[in-house]
This record gives sequence, C-alpha cells and structure tokens, in this order.
Amino acid sequence: MNINKKELLVNEQIKDREVRVISETGEQLGIMPIEKALRLAEERQLDLVKIAPKANPPVCKIMDYGKYLFEMAKKEKEARKNQKVINVKEIRLSASIEDHDLGVKARNADKFLKAGDKVKVTIRFRGREMAHPEVGYEVMEKFVSMLTVEAVVERKPTLEGNHMIMVLAPKA
Repeated sequence: MNINKKELLVNEQIKDREVRVISETGEQLGIMPIEKALRLAEERQLDLVKIAPKANPPVCKIMDYGKYLFEMAKKEKEARKNQKVINVKEIRLSASIEDHDLGVKARNADKFLKAGDKVKVTIRFRGREMAHPEVGYEVMEKFVSMLTVEAVVERKPTLEGNHMIMVLAPKA
C-alpha cells in the first residue's frame, strides 16, 4: 500500500464523524461513527489510522501504527541499499592524439565501464582544428573500436562549440 506517512492521521487526530473501517486482516467492517471505530481499535489494542482521507466517507484501518512505521522505514532503507549510483567519468582526447595514447585512454574507459560507470568522451578543438571536425569523428570511432568492454553509444558524437562530446554506457 503506497501511503504518504505525512498525511496519516492516527486515533484522536481523526476529526470525521463517520468512517469506513477495515480490520487488521483487511476485512471490511463497514461505515461507523468515529467513536465506535476508536473503541473497536482500542479493544484490539491497536491504532485507527486514516489511510484514504479523500474517500467519501474516509477510509480508516485498524493496525499497529508503530510496527507499520518500522516496516516502512525498513523497506525504504532496503530500497536505498539496492540503489546503484552511476557516475559519469570523463576522458579527454585531442584531434591529433597518437595511437598509443588513444590505447591508454581506451583501457581507462574499459575500467570505468566494467565498474558500471558511464564515460563521457570529449575532444577539444583548438585553432585551425575547428575547420576539420571529421578528424574528431574519426578519432571517436577509433576510440570506440579500441574498447574491449561491450559499450553502448548513449549519445553519438556531437559538436558543441569547440568541443565534440560522446557518451558511452556499459552494456546491460
């Protein structure tokens, strides 16, 4: 059940006259005055929690509120733990890079991709190099062919000002 805990009203916080009540097992108990619903929850030593405030009449559930909050916190923590943070590593090349240097940069990119990070490859054009962007495209193609790790070109090489940018992602 996806309920925002900031909106939840518990026991005496609920100000409605009548509410639809659901038992702790999920069984519908029907529409009843709030006093009767509170008494019913108290008899079972549980809390009355308003879970659907916009319904007509509002829906309340009998549950152990403390246990519910604990479970939600546990689920949230588990979700955070299973989250993978993807970093973007940048590798800078030049239009006139030598093959050996390109190989070194490709090996570094391989390491980053194996670690699950994305790689942003940038070529900065200087002076007259701007007149020949095709050289940059060739360097980018050669760079991708040198990679040993399977990579997906997430963003094809594009020229932005005097920079050519390409983004690679590890193949899932």
